[in-house]
Amino acid sequence: MAELVIRDADVVDGTGAPAYRADVVVDGGRIVSIVQEAAASGCQRPTATRVLDAAGLTLAPGFIDMHAHSDLALLRDPDHSAKAAQGVTLEVIGQDGLSYAPVDDRTLGEVRAAITGWNGNGDDIDFDWRSVGEYLDRLDRGIAVNAAYLIPQGTVRALAVGWEDRAPTATELGRMKRLVAEGLEQGAVGMSSGLTYTPGMYAEDAELTELCRVVAAYGGYYCPHHRSYGAGALEAYREMVALTREAGCALHLAHATMNFGVNKGRAPELLALLDEALAAGADISLDTYPYTPGSTTLAALLPSWAGEGGPAEALRRLTDPETAERIRHHLEELGSDGCHGVPVEWETIEISGVTSPELAGYVGRTIAESSAARSEPPWTTAHRLLVEDRLGPTILQHVGHEENVRLIMRHAVHTGGSDGILQGAKPHPRAYGTFPHYLGRYVRELGVLSLEECVARLTSRPAARLRLPDRGTVREGYRADLVLFDAATVAAGSTFEAPRTLPVGIPHVLVDGRLVIEDGRRTDVLAGRSVRRTPAAQG
Repeated sequence: MAELVIRDADVVDGTGAPAYRADVVVDGGRIVSIVQEAAASGCQRPTATRVLDAAGLTLAPGFIDMHAHSDLALLRDPDHSAKAAQGVTLEVIGQDGLSYAPVDDRTLGEVRAAITGWNGNGDDIDFDWRSVGEYLDRLDRGIAVNAAYLIPQGTVRALAVGWEDRAPTATELGRMKRLVAEGLEQGAVGMSSGLTYTPGMYAEDAELTELCRVVAAYGGYYCPHHRSYGAGALEAYREMVALTREAGCALHLAHATMNFGVNKGRAPELLALLDEALAAGADISLDTYPYTPGSTTLAALLPSWAGEGGPAEALRRLTDPETAERIRHHLEELGSDGCHGVPVEWETIEISGVTSPELAGYVGRTIAESSAARSEPPWTTAHRLLVEDRLGPTILQHVGHEENVRLIMRHAVHTGGSDGILQGAKPHPRAYGTFPHYLGRYVRELGVLSLEECVARLTSRPAARLRLPDRGTVREGYRADLVLFDAATVAAGSTFEAPRTLPVGIPHVLVDGRLVIEDGRRTDVLAGRSVRRTPAAQG
């Protein structure tokens, strides 16, 4: 007898097709049978060891978070309700060009310092891996949800070249290409870049193109956080399209937003650029989160030259008065490349987290607010935070535009990604709310997307980009990664005031056929594993 039958569910299967009523049978981690309209037709209903009554609930494939920052959270927090409670059954990590494999001892320490604001400093983690394959093996010991990994180009550059702003030698470029190939052979699904973060931003297009040729040879995709989401946004998008076309590599645009005042109302220009490339044969997809503010680290706003040599050198420059003044001049007057070419507006920069308890009073306030309370210039406040917290502060950056968000999420190649940073006392609510916010706010309340369209963007479309042949759709033989939600009530509980609040209207979530959320509560099941690109899936 089968393990589970989900009875009388309204199935939204992920393809975009209309919903239908069915009993869905799960056994051995897969969907083994779908019996449509069983009760109405009078046919014999499927049986199983357990029956889950889904009357009034929508059954969909588990959601795929195409842009997650759970690289250490998956190991640190077995509960991981931040994602499991949203119906997320697969996260794509290794984002923005910086993560923890492949590394050596030197690079690991540097990366840990550079992205403390994203993932914590890792003092509570046993870093018993160095290669991509070893990291994926570590995930395979048991995690809350599944995870796929992108090779981080910035980490690869740090390992082969260091943190210097220079072109690689032929030997160094050859080593980078071998590291990317090895990571793909070990199961990575593609490569990411953070082209406003050091050291990845030091790579010129020719270097990136060579690495993308390797990615293409393995059937992977390139996922860049490109060089600007502000003053040079359209040029930066165009650059990524051109270099991936030159390399013959699939392109997935990370958190594809158009931010800052210079881009208000300019989403149609981005979409026209993409439509032209798609019509010419380009393989492009993108992800977005359904909110206007962004989130990153305070140190990410610094000009690229300030970070050359790594985190220790950035701190040294910040503590030199003459150099610190030069940094301020770039940030406030010229517009640094770290701040997307736009002079920083301190009233838009809200501190969302710090690593030092002594600085907790800054959390939840903008730099402008804190500086006014202290009767000092904003740069003095920002500088103090950077130095005393050793580059650790995370921020919310209130620079987005709702009309851009809505237009981009309607595009035919759109998928969902939370870009969720789980660190800090007051993280962005997207970390806990992206997927129910799509369903509650943008489907039910605003009608920007139909339910069937939205589910497809969160399930089958990302599965196709990841080239996963048996996920992302409710279909016989497919993996039983599933979510049951109430379409009439589903909503994000997280807000900017209470960002760690769990969603409502998602009572059940299955990973590999096992309930990780049951009756709205997290079970102790750790059914997640690494999802690796296999040779059969290569192009």
